[in-house]
Amino acid sequence: MAMKSYVGALLLLLSFSSSINAQVFNVATYGAKGDGSSDISQALLSAWKEACASTTPAKVLIPGGTFALTEVALDGPCKAPVEFELQGTLKAPADPSLFKTDGWVVFQRIDGLTMSGGGTFDGQGKTAWGQNDCAKNTNCRTLPTNLRFNFVTNALIHDVTTLDSKYFQVNVLGAKNMTFQNFHVNAPADSINTDGIHIGRSDGVNILDSDIKTGDDCVSLGDGSRQITVKGVTCGPGHGISVGSLGKYENEEPVEGVFVTNCTIIGADNGVRIKTWPASKPGTASDMHFEDIQMDNVLNPVILDQGYCPFNQCKAGVPSLIKISKVSFKKIRGTSASQVAVKVLCSQSVPCQEVEIADIDLVYNGPEGPATSECANVKPLLSGKLNPAACAKVVS
Repeated sequence: MAMKSYVGALLLLLSFSSSINAQVFNVATYGAKGDGSSDISQALLSAWKEACASTTPAKVLIPGGTFALTEVALDGPCKAPVEFELQGTLKAPADPSLFKTDGWVVFQRIDGLTMSGGGTFDGQGKTAWGQNDCAKNTNCRTLPTNLRFNFVTNALIHDVTTLDSKYFQVNVLGAKNMTFQNFHVNAPADSINTDGIHIGRSDGVNILDSDIKTGDDCVSLGDGSRQITVKGVTCGPGHGISVGSLGKYENEEPVEGVFVTNCTIIGADNGVRIKTWPASKPGTASDMHFEDIQMDNVLNPVILDQGYCPFNQCKAGVPSLIKISKVSFKKIRGTSASQVAVKVLCSQSVPCQEVEIADIDLVYNGPEGPATSECANVKPLLSGKLNPAACAKVVS
């Protein structure tokens, strides 16, 4: 984990050194107006095209002001590292019907991307959340994500905010060696399906010293997430820091190497969570570690759920086939908003292996009595102080 933090710091240093002598492509030069209503998509695409073609480090600059922006795809490969500096606010169209794709601002196939500037990507999602019927309709339309990073490598995203996305705030696919640092996500608790940062099929992604307020998972890790570090993150409101859900689709890739440390979760529906669908396709998730986590009034502080079945959109009685192994929950403390503070509910078909629970201190002050815990299909290694007692109830 120290190596991952070093990588993030190194990327930060490289971004500063590259931007010092970078050629600047200011969107205002290409006709962009920060009047809040004039669409700057063509100006931004023109600035990006020239920056991407530069043989020396380049910077695309969006200065202070409020700029309207329709959906754009900023494509590589580029000939040299590129920095995207957002000082002002970008505003998406409020009406989701104006989008042709599922991404508002998309960065793809870029090696050596830095994003900075202190600015905000405002997805204006409030009008869209009421149109999200995915809880009832399995064929629902996917609403646009604020920021998509597709097949981006050696990237540093820092000191920017994503606000009120219509769907996921950030989606990372096919990334390698990518760091989010001092990154901010802001959306209300009732914003549906607005996962803060969703990662899939990516290797070496770090989320460091960031704060995430949203209506779904603060961080969600899909299949193929490998060597992921989440450190120093404050989460809440939201649905916690989650691995999964896994097992819904054919040919999902393994999840390997997840390290969640030194985080604070406040008023969230879940704390740290691993979730797989029942009746799942076969798969594996291993080497996942949650340590030094502060919980403040969290509904389900520690939960491993291999029967995850929201809105009854699955065959709940058929065991999951995702094999979970090498998992640890250590040094987790604070307050639970429900009596069952620790749930480790594994699959009957493929029981969890090598699960460790150590130094848990979670307090519940509700009318039912003190905090308790539940286990199924697991024989964890126990050590240190355990409050509540581990596996106080064995669920069949």
